[in-house]
Amino acid sequence: MKNFEERLEKLESLGEKIRKPEIPLDDALKAFEEGIKLARSLEKDLERVESRIEILMNSPEARPEENPELGLFDDEGS
Repeated sequence: MKNFEERLEKLESLGEKIRKPEIPLDDALKAFEEGIKLARSLEKDLERVESRIEILMNSPEARPEENPELGLFDDEGS
């Protein structure tokens, strides 16, 4: 299967094709059906990426320390 970017470009070209006034109705319908399938597969890919990002952002390794040391208020002058 093509990668995400290639499928997105194909979807965009199908959209341009459908907008042309000289396209026969049957061809427009076929392009529309193909576009719907592409859009659904792209949406599923995006959902997978979003859930992966959410997992990475919520993993223990991604969390900042509870008491980060900023070095602003050292006990040197107190």
